[in-house]
Amino acid sequence: MSQSSPHESVLVALDVPTKEKALSLANQLENQVGGFKIGLELFGACGPQIVEEIGPSRVFLDLKFHDIPHTVAAVSRVAARLGTLLFNVHCLGGFEMMRAAIEAAKGENSNAKVIGVTILTSHDSASLQNLGIRESPREAVIRLAELAQKAGLDGVVCSAREILPVRAHCGDNFLLVTPGIRPPNTAIGDQKRVLTPREALKAGADYLVVGRPITGASDPVAAAQKLFD
Repeated sequence: MSQSSPHESVLVALDVPTKEKALSLANQLENQVGGFKIGLELFGACGPQIVEEIGPSRVFLDLKFHDIPHTVAAVSRVAARLGTLLFNVHCLGGFEMMRAAIEAAKGENSNAKVIGVTILTSHDSASLQNLGIRESPREAVIRLAELAQKAGLDGVVCSAREILPVRAHCGDNFLLVTPGIRPPNTAIGDQKRVLTPREALKAGADYLVVGRPITGASDPVAAAQKLFD
């Protein structure tokens, strides 16, 4: 799946603590980007109402559900009823959990899109070793992406550095959502595996999640417009 223009591929991460700040950013940027990511901070502060206020069809609900299959199936029904563009579960919950999530979501809303989080972009080989994962991030991402596809998920979240190998293993119709996007000459913060927007799209990303380079700018609209300059 590819977007008709680069800016439609951008999902702005509304990692802010208040409804007022989130709605202000969404209103400023609604004609500049393809949609918005709502994560744990904003959802915890505002609840599902913030999805409705921003517009469900433009929301990637990034709550990374990870629990026993029965519990994840139940919350996936709730998420599917919201009518979001995408929502995610964590691949480390395993095959049965991912299968339960997609079956429950599609049963509630046939248009629901469920993707799996592979390896967070804040991880590198050393931090995976500390968790007992002996693979490189690339190897772990490929393995988890293949497991997610086998379970029936619509795609995965992976760093832009893993786009090409995941595409090679999972095909062109598997959605790839990539955080850790940083324009040239910007701080990478707590991210470890990053690429520029242009590099990520060239590699084959469907959606780019961009947060601080836009939301932390003095002029978010100008920052969004310059993203692909």
